[in-house]
Amino acid sequence: TSALPWPQMELEALRSIYEGDLCFRELSPVSFQYRIGESGDPKAFLIEVSWPETYPQTAPVISMDAFFNNTISSAVKQSILDKLMVEVEANLGTAMTYTLFEYAKDNKEVFMENQPVNTVTSVSSSIAIGTPDVPASKKKEKKEQLSKTQKRKLADKTDNKGELPRGWNWVDVIK
Repeated sequence: TSALPWPQMELEALRSIYEGDLCFRELSPVSFQYRIGESGDPKAFLIEVSWPETYPQTAPVISMDAFFNNTISSAVKQSILDKLMVEVEANLGTAMTYTLFEYAKDNKEVFMENQPVNTVTSVSSSIAIGTPDVPASKKKEKKEQLSKTQKRKLADKTDNKGELPRGWNWVDVIK
């Protein structure tokens, strides 16, 4: 058996990790977007990561040029990119797209601390949402809905008690 080429393995991993995650978008097999924060959040931002041919030995291209980010000041964008590049340097030679997205999620508040919140946008978004705090907390409690095909896949993998077979997540070291 031949192992998949590196980017292909990372692509498969990203697809399975973020399956059903509305914040994640695969623009192409080597280009991905991730939205950090809820869509109504004035401090939400979008990161785009693209892999050059020599990735992961060389750094991925990280961009914040998406239209979604047009309200973010260029200074804040630059500081986010600088912080992400430090993370890139630390992870060169390894699959790092997931690491970068998670790092950005964990540090969202720090990244956006200097972003002035435009009161006009927050007022209009709170009108659209209703009371801004309540739906966000309710949204998180709601159990994730699976499509019929996702349920079927899950049923195929599990026994009649809904438990996965022993060894389903073992890694084949000998490949």
